[in-house]
Amino acid sequence: MTKSAWASAWSSSALAGLAAALLLTTASTAAARVFLSRAEALEVAFAGAERVEPLRFVLDDAQAKRVEALAKAPLESRIVTLHAGWRGDALLGYALIDVHTVRTLPEALMIVLDPQGQVRSVRVLAFHEPSDYLPTEGWFSQFEGRGLDPDLQLQGRIHAIAGATLSSRAVTRSVRRALALYQVLVAPAQGSRD
Repeated sequence: MTKSAWASAWSSSALAGLAAALLLTTASTAAARVFLSRAEALEVAFAGAERVEPLRFVLDDAQAKRVEALAKAPLESRIVTLHAGWRGDALLGYALIDVHTVRTLPEALMIVLDPQGQVRSVRVLAFHEPSDYLPTEGWFSQFEGRGLDPDLQLQGRIHAIAGATLSSRAVTRSVRRALALYQVLVAPAQGSRD
């Protein structure tokens, strides 16, 4: 093979490789979906609310360890913002926007709790993995009305998704984190008000 034929063959394969890389990049970017912004999500979480207040916390070592032990999942950050929805003096509940990695890409969920710390709803705000791994709305409904208990786990009361085990595991951990944060940060303060 002459030098120019070799160079031509190399540049053809290099161009083919570059085209394939661009195609893969475009395909993975095309899978990324944002369903609701934070503001839109909070409007959905607290329909009819007169105000939504951010409650910001910086967890100390003891709080972080307690949350991780209760959640049976690592904390992504020790800086946490819960949102409390109010209609007049009536507390509507709390919402946590939890951003975490599913396989290699991020997902953002909003977990809404009622004032007693039970799951009211779980909603996907953004999902960057391929859409085949996105759980259905029906699957999310199994969390509704649940509190933090030993059965709130895969192979417990939560059914895994065939072909999307990592997605179902990530969601379950996220819900458990929200419930644990409620128990550690909110419940003690509510007990002192009663």
